[in-house]
Amino acid sequence: MTRANNVRPWWEAGVVYQIYPRSFQDSDGDGIGDLEGVRQRLDHIVALGADAIWLSPIFPSPMADFGYDVADYCNIDPMFGDLDHFDALLSEAHARGLKLLLDFVPNHTSDQHPWFIESRASRDNPKRDWYFWRDPASGGGPPNNWMSDMGGSAWEFDKRTGQYYLHAFLKEQADLNWRNPEVRKAMDDVLHFWFARGVDGFRIDVLWHCIKAEGLPDNPPNPDYYRELGEKFLVLQHNSANRPEIHAIAANFRTIADQYGDRLLVGEICLPVPALMEYYGNDQAPGVHLPFNFQLLDAPWDAAALAALITQYEAALPPGGWPNWVMGSHDAPRIAGRLGDAQARVAAMLLLTLRGTPTLYQGDELGIGLVRIPQDRIRDPQDLRQPGLGLGRDGARTPMAWDSSPHGGFSTAEPWLPLHEDWERRNVAAQASDANSMLSLYRRLMALRRGSPALSIGTKSAIKGEDGVLVYQRKHENECLLVALNLTSEPRDLPLPSSVRQCLASTIANRRFDGTLLPDEGVVLQLEEY
Repeated sequence: MTRANNVRPWWEAGVVYQIYPRSFQDSDGDGIGDLEGVRQRLDHIVALGADAIWLSPIFPSPMADFGYDVADYCNIDPMFGDLDHFDALLSEAHARGLKLLLDFVPNHTSDQHPWFIESRASRDNPKRDWYFWRDPASGGGPPNNWMSDMGGSAWEFDKRTGQYYLHAFLKEQADLNWRNPEVRKAMDDVLHFWFARGVDGFRIDVLWHCIKAEGLPDNPPNPDYYRELGEKFLVLQHNSANRPEIHAIAANFRTIADQYGDRLLVGEICLPVPALMEYYGNDQAPGVHLPFNFQLLDAPWDAAALAALITQYEAALPPGGWPNWVMGSHDAPRIAGRLGDAQARVAAMLLLTLRGTPTLYQGDELGIGLVRIPQDRIRDPQDLRQPGLGLGRDGARTPMAWDSSPHGGFSTAEPWLPLHEDWERRNVAAQASDANSMLSLYRRLMALRRGSPALSIGTKSAIKGEDGVLVYQRKHENECLLVALNLTSEPRDLPLPSSVRQCLASTIANRRFDGTLLPDEGVVLQLEEY
C-alpha cells in the first residue's frame, strides 16, 4: 500500500489510550463514569503522553452488554451525557492536541433499536430483511448449528412471527444483514454523521463478523474442541464470520474515512495472523489502517516465544502495512494480573518500544492487578451466562482510582463495580508523586518515545530471545537504540557493543548500565550514531 507524498499519518508515531467511560470518572454522583468526567480528566492523558483517546461505546443502549447493544448510533446515552457534552469533550481534546476515536458497532444492534422493532413487527415489514429471520429447521429448533459467542445457540425464537433471528452475541444483540444495501447506506450515514462532527476515527467492533455465508449453511466441526471450554467451541466460525466479502465492506469504510482527511480506522479482528493481514487491504481496495494485533494478550511470557511471534508478525505485514500492539483491554485480564507487578513494568517497555502503534488501556499505567469481583457484584453478561469458565471481564473494567479519597475520587457514590483492593496506594495522585511508580515509568517511556524518532517511527533490527532476555534495536537516520528486556527473576549478563553511550531508561531505576540486567529489568540503551 503506497502512501501519498510519503507523509506519515499521525497515528504511526502516536499512542492510543483506551477509555472505558463507565469506569473513568463520574461527574454527577450516580456511580457511573460519563463524558464530563472524561473531559475533567484530560490532564491525566496529556501528562501521560498519549496522542489519542478511544472511547468504548457511549451511544443510547439498554446496556445488556454495556453499550455494545446500540439503540441509536447518532446520539449519546443519557447515562454519559448528551451531544453537547460530547462536543465539549471533543473540542477540549482537540485543543490539547488529542485525537478522539469512537467505538463503531456495525455487526449488530440492540433488540430495542427502532430498526429491529420494525423488523420483528411482521414478516412483511420493509425492514424484515435488515436482520436475519429464518423458519425453524425441518425437524424443529434453530435453523442451523451456529453458536453464540456468549454461549448457546446463535438463534432466538420469536413467538410473534414464528421465526428465529440471528445473534452472534447476546439475544439482545440482533445481527444486521450486511448484504442488504439499505443497511449499508444507513451505516454509511452513521460514519458520515460522526466524521462531520469532527471525530478522528473509529475502532470497529467485531469487523470480521459482519458478513455471513450465503444460505447460512452449518458451520463445520471444530477438531480442537475441548468440552470443558463450553459448547460454543463445538463448531468453527467458518460460515458465520470472516467471509471474503467482508473486505469490500472494510474498503467502503476506508473510502468514507479518507473523504475526511487524516482519519484512523482500527479493526477488531480476532483471527490468526495470515487472515488478520488481509484486513489491511491493498492499493486497489484499502482496508482498515490498523487491524488490531492481540497476540501479546495471550502470548507465553517467554523470550524465545515472543521473539518468534514478533518476527513472524513483522514478516507477514503487507507492503506499507504499519504494525500495532495491544497488551490490555476491557475484554482481557489486566497485564499486572497476568504477569505480576515486576514483569508488568517490563511489558510496558516492550509495548512502548516495539515498532508500531501501541494501544494502552486505562488503569494499566497504574499496574492494577487481578481484581476479584464478589459474586453479588458481577455485572458481565458473559460471566453470568457462562459461570465457571473464567470468561468474566468485570475485573478489567473496574473504576480508575484518582486519589485516596472515598471511592478513589472516581465518584461521590458507590461505584457500579468495586475498585481494586489496593486503590488507596495504587492511585494516580500517589503514583504521580513517586518517581519509581508504574505511572512514572509509563510517563518516562512515553516521553522517551515521543522524543525519539527511532522509537516512534524507526526500523527494527532482528529480535533475539535467548536465556530469558529479549533484545532488539530501533534505528532512524543517525539514531540507534538497543532495547533489552529480562523476562526472568534472575540477573542476566548482556554482552554490550562497544558503541553504548548511555542508559536512557530502566524499568527499575535510573542508573549507569554495567552490562548486567537486574532481575525483572528492561533497559533502553543509546548507541553511537551510525
